[in-house]
Amino acid sequence: MRIETIGNATLYLGDCRDILPTLPKVDAVITDPPYGIGFSAQAEIFPVLLSLCRVAAIWGGNYFPLPNSRGWLAWVKSGSAPSMADLELAWTSVDQNSRAFHKSVKSASLEKDTSGGFHPTQKPVSQMEWTMLQVGVRGAVLDPFMGSGTTGVACANLGREFIGIEREPKYFEIACRRIEDAQRQGRLIA
Repeated sequence: MRIETIGNATLYLGDCRDILPTLPKVDAVITDPPYGIGFSAQAEIFPVLLSLCRVAAIWGGNYFPLPNSRGWLAWVKSGSAPSMADLELAWTSVDQNSRAFHKSVKSASLEKDTSGGFHPTQKPVSQMEWTMLQVGVRGAVLDPFMGSGTTGVACANLGREFIGIEREPKYFEIACRRIEDAQRQGRLIA
């Protein structure tokens, strides 16, 4: 395990199943875990995550056995290829009306290319900022499936403390660089 502290972000290189029991409670879990072949067996992680936070938003939550919710979030992806979904869903623990985020696949790809991100399923930073605003994040945010660090960049942009966990060294290094850049930009603007 490796730990990096970058401004108000603490990043862990390791498996979230080993690291989560060592963490304090946080205000929110905002994450986009891997789903599909081979991951559904690891769904036992979600009760642990929900016990660590006040609110949660889990992109791809429709693929996991999570409690009932009426506060779903949707990313409506105009311009999707016929082989791609027209939208992605996030389960939330918030009792509110469902909400939709509209961003074309093309503009999301442009944001991904210009932000230095290299993860194949990377979400747009603006989507993760919107997600945090929709669930009412007030304090520290945890992303146990950090990938290339998009949630951490969104936290830097919104002035939130961030805890991220990633088990792939390649993506961990990208996340460190992106979050450091975002923190530096925040300091320049402030």
